[in-house]
Amino acid sequence: MTLLFNSDATRGTIFADILHTAFPDIPVRIGADSVAGPEVRYLMTWTAPADLFTRYPNVEVIFSLGAGVDQFDLRSFPPGVQLVRLVDEDLAAMMRDYVCMGVLAAHRNLPEYLGQQRDEVWRALPVKLAPERRVGVLGLGQLGQAVLAALAGFGFQLSGWSRSPREIAGVRCHSGAEGLDAILRESDILVCLLPLTAETRGILNADLFAKLPEGAALVHAGRGAQLDPQALRAALDSGRLSGAILDVTTPEPLPPGDPLWHHPRVIVTPHIACQTRPEVLARHAITVLSAHREGRPLPGLVESGRGY
Repeated sequence: MTLLFNSDATRGTIFADILHTAFPDIPVRIGADSVAGPEVRYLMTWTAPADLFTRYPNVEVIFSLGAGVDQFDLRSFPPGVQLVRLVDEDLAAMMRDYVCMGVLAAHRNLPEYLGQQRDEVWRALPVKLAPERRVGVLGLGQLGQAVLAALAGFGFQLSGWSRSPREIAGVRCHSGAEGLDAILRESDILVCLLPLTAETRGILNADLFAKLPEGAALVHAGRGAQLDPQALRAALDSGRLSGAILDVTTPEPLPPGDPLWHHPRVIVTPHIACQTRPEVLARHAITVLSAHREGRPLPGLVESGRGY
């Protein structure tokens, strides 16, 4: 019946105290060395060791410590073991804030102005109003919809793309391969919030950048492995792209000396768009454990066929 919180002790202590109020019968252990593997029924972790199911043979529910689950090999999951990703309003709010910051930075040419500042150049760039700017969002799940709702208030022309069809008021929604080409053609600022799957790995490449309008900008807060950094630098250097705001890279941390650190039209942040607080993790765990005990579908349940 034990829940193993496989992360740092500071967050784990706060998490355990909150969970105990709802489920006093579920002991929480913090750190992989704190409990024998066969005792673990629930596992909250970010890392996924190769011997995951040998080490924890009786695990029933695995909680990802974040919204992403690409660190898990879904093909290795035994029947009956369920994987849930973190779903919470706080995450959506944090991503909303970050993407709005990135879109506004691209909209008002901040990457280029920062480059000019480093070169001690005082030069005004042309200004567009928000209704004259087209913003496209790749990924229309909880995070994407929160972002679009916030961007609507600025007056941008909004489009969105997802694998399956969606309808969102005030947003031109596209889906499938043809829909992807369509949203790229109409995106002056492209936001990537896609999960990492076999289909999205390397999606931000030279072919994709060539389909964007000349001078488009990129805000990337999806997953690092979706971006071809060489293609990005080439697109920036040629003027195909005007700037990029990157919260995710491959590898992470971005190594010292990597060209992206010093590119005059790139802003890099250290994967901080969404940060998981222990209060959020506990709230999510309580919701999932309640559903599990009552035999209801688990919030955030990952479908192995889709990968998210």
